[in-house]
Amino acid sequence: MTLTRTLLAMTLATMLAAPAFAKEFAYVANEKDDTLSVIDMDTMEVVNTIAVGDRPRGIELSKDGTQLYICASESDTVQVLDLATNTLVGELPSGEDPELFALHPDGKRLYIANEDDALMTVVDIPSASVIAQVEVGVEPEGVAVSPDGNTAIITSETSNMVHWIDTKTNAMVHNTLVDARPRYAEFSPDGKQLWVSAEIGGTVSVIDTASKEIMKKINFAPKGVHKDKVQPVGVRLTADGKTAFVALGPANHVAVVNTDTLEVEDYLLVGRRVWQMAFNGAQDRLLATNGVSGDVSIIDVPNRKVLKTVKVGRYPWGVAVKEAN
Repeated sequence: MTLTRTLLAMTLATMLAAPAFAKEFAYVANEKDDTLSVIDMDTMEVVNTIAVGDRPRGIELSKDGTQLYICASESDTVQVLDLATNTLVGELPSGEDPELFALHPDGKRLYIANEDDALMTVVDIPSASVIAQVEVGVEPEGVAVSPDGNTAIITSETSNMVHWIDTKTNAMVHNTLVDARPRYAEFSPDGKQLWVSAEIGGTVSVIDTASKEIMKKINFAPKGVHKDKVQPVGVRLTADGKTAFVALGPANHVAVVNTDTLEVEDYLLVGRRVWQMAFNGAQDRLLATNGVSGDVSIIDVPNRKVLKTVKVGRYPWGVAVKEAN
């Protein structure tokens, strides 16, 4: 074999052996269309629309990133989407009207808010069975699990409380009173703080997880926005724990908060009624769902600016990003 043919053969063998380039895709739940929009994160364009159950809201990736769990609220189930084929492959019991949920760090349990029944349903994923149902306050919504997996949190909108659940016993161990209509909860990466948004109160409470006491309530005042429109909902903290992003609902802004000083550093103008958010794998992009304008804002995190607005379905709610393999 000549040198040229040998080099060509080696090049071809290397190409065949190399894995195909893997892309990141964002999945957006459109609660009025009963669909998911799939966004290619390279092109920042919608490349697929998937029909799912009635009124999809909260969505979350499985631990291994191969499946997506979907709260189909009006179908009273959690659907399971296979991400290799983008087809629904199963359902998990959820209780009535599942809205939001959180995945345990072991990847085997889901903690689900049942808004109409004032319950938290705990589901064992491998057996697709209910482990427990815990009575909580009126209209539960926000759910989070601590990084060590020992504590589950659920917020009740009407009771204005954060309920602390021991995941070993599934028993409520404490309640923390926060401002009106708590909608979302997020633990800091080190588990030392819990951030809880209060939609009607207009604040985010930063809670010390050891004492379960509020350290500070953060207020927001984007320029030119009436205070009644400042309604915090989604909260996301960067993996390094240095920055928090807060979706301000009909204020149409995302606030950027320094987690050391607990002061707002910036406001980013996005679409109408910004709701939930999700980072990409590198956390240099943040996606924010804008329900009323029916689009998603893609934010450049390091430079704190909106790169693009992507039109999706009607009333986008939840969002999750599948990282490249």
